[in-house]
Amino acid sequence: MVDNQTDASKLIDRKIDGLGDWRGKTLSTVRRIIREADPDIVEEWKWVKATTPGTRVWSHNGGVCTGETYKEVVKLTFFKGAALDDPAGMFNSSLGGKVRRAIDIRESDKIDEGALKNLVREAVALNLKR
Repeated sequence: MVDNQTDASKLIDRKIDGLGDWRGKTLSTVRRIIREADPDIVEEWKWVKATTPGTRVWSHNGGVCTGETYKEVVKLTFFKGAALDDPAGMFNSSLGGKVRRAIDIRESDKIDEGALKNLVREAVALNLKR
């Protein structure tokens, strides 16, 4: 884990810049939406190992979601997604799990900013109930 939020934010900046394609643009867009939804959100870089460079994590009183990039998708995994109300049907991956839910965003997908903001706000509210 990177200890300093500034360092984590810089690592995320570098990841976005390094992708240089639609995935970087998409990750940048979801990052902006997440920050707008909760200005107090903390950016972290966790789970760095010899075999993996680490994962982008947004937290507020606990984990909210991760942001990962793969060849075909940008994946946002909500730590407590199964407990969140998703009237817009944003969750389209990891639907069988008891706790987590994910959103796979493909190159041609349009992001529903309002629905994503609502999920982030709801996840933060759930964390604050602890």
